[in-house]
Amino acid sequence: MKLEEKRIALLIDADNAPAAKVDVVLAEVARHGVANVRRAYGDWKSPHLQQWEAALHPYAIRPMQQFAYSTGKNASDMAMVIDAMDLLRAGSVDAFALVSSDADFTPLVMRILADGLKVYGFGQRKTPEPFVNACSLFTYVEGLGQTTTSLETASEGTDPNKLRGDTRLVLLVRNAVEAASTEDGWAHLAAVGSQIGNQASLDPRNYGYRKLSDLIDAIGLFELKREDQRVLVRDKRTLVRSVIT
Repeated sequence: MKLEEKRIALLIDADNAPAAKVDVVLAEVARHGVANVRRAYGDWKSPHLQQWEAALHPYAIRPMQQFAYSTGKNASDMAMVIDAMDLLRAGSVDAFALVSSDADFTPLVMRILADGLKVYGFGQRKTPEPFVNACSLFTYVEGLGQTTTSLETASEGTDPNKLRGDTRLVLLVRNAVEAASTEDGWAHLAAVGSQIGNQASLDPRNYGYRKLSDLIDAIGLFELKREDQRVLVRDKRTLVRSVIT
């Protein structure tokens, strides 16, 4: 029996998202479910949104007009939050995909997560960390649509020294490996990925790698081995401890 696809509300902050990436964002959302709600928020009389206007019809995205009632205030953000809360209360969706580089949506993400729904975030690399870290999974749009080769060479984060110096990344992977490991220290990569997903957002493409196994291998602090169709991971410190004892 085929499982029902997850219903996802795709809400786009057009003022803070690049229209040129809408196709790859939709393709990424499709990996998680079907975007049965597609809305883009902004003042559509603004010349700034002309590129977005051209993308609305081909991708069946509904423009949500929001006039700027006062200078310096983003009424579009408020409209997007109100719609998100209405959808959450109605129970008509199973997850949200928020496209923005604005950290003001962080409280909204936390509220959605409190109801047990996942939030997939998409934004540019300038997106503040609170918003990135709050999402169930956050993906930088610059890494979407690239080939495997370009992914592995485009980002400064691919430097193993930089990866090992990223304390948050190393602790996140180590804690996940430890939680998923058996007595010999080995853990199934799939279980490690699930543990990471339960703790924080981690998309390997944000670091310039296509797969989680590639990212973990590049860090250089973990062993990887393949058995049949499975990939196993172990913290190298486990081997050192076993030799000492």
